[in-house]
Amino acid sequence: MQDMQGNEFCDSCGQLAQIIKSDPQLLRKICTLIRSDLHGAENGDQVCSASPSMELPEVLDAVRYRTRDRELNTWYVSISELKGNPVEIFASTAFDRDHHLQSRISNLTTITRLVSLVLRHVFLGEVLTLEKTIKQLHRSSRQKNDLPDMLTRVLSRYIKNPEKITEHLEEKEQSL
Repeated sequence: MQDMQGNEFCDSCGQLAQIIKSDPQLLRKICTLIRSDLHGAENGDQVCSASPSMELPEVLDAVRYRTRDRELNTWYVSISELKGNPVEIFASTAFDRDHHLQSRISNLTTITRLVSLVLRHVFLGEVLTLEKTIKQLHRSSRQKNDLPDMLTRVLSRYIKNPEKITEHLEEKEQSL
């Protein structure tokens, strides 16, 4: 164990702490590479701040794929691209008015919204939050008590500032 400024470190962590202490810019480089915010400088400032996430433009190039499921229904999958990277995914079918497909479509919408959120995180550095996840689940719900609605309600219990998400969801419902 190594003692450093009143903190005990194992040998591995102690070596890492010594390297960072001797070359603070190295930590900034690492933060940039992993798109991370680190807090804890002695004066309370951020040690390094995450690179800002890029906003999606209003218009994106997209590629549309036509595919079939195991029941031979035709589906269209569109991938929006930014600088050659996928940042959004959408899926639809010509049968979206079919009541038997409504549950599948709701679940499909949920999947594509969450995958799009992950793609924006991976390729644009957008920060993933529980609030953003809940927002996408809520937007994909097609009727009360469908799977996205149930997930929204359950996950909303974990919000640290529930007024924030409640206000947003209420605003969305009023605009419909």
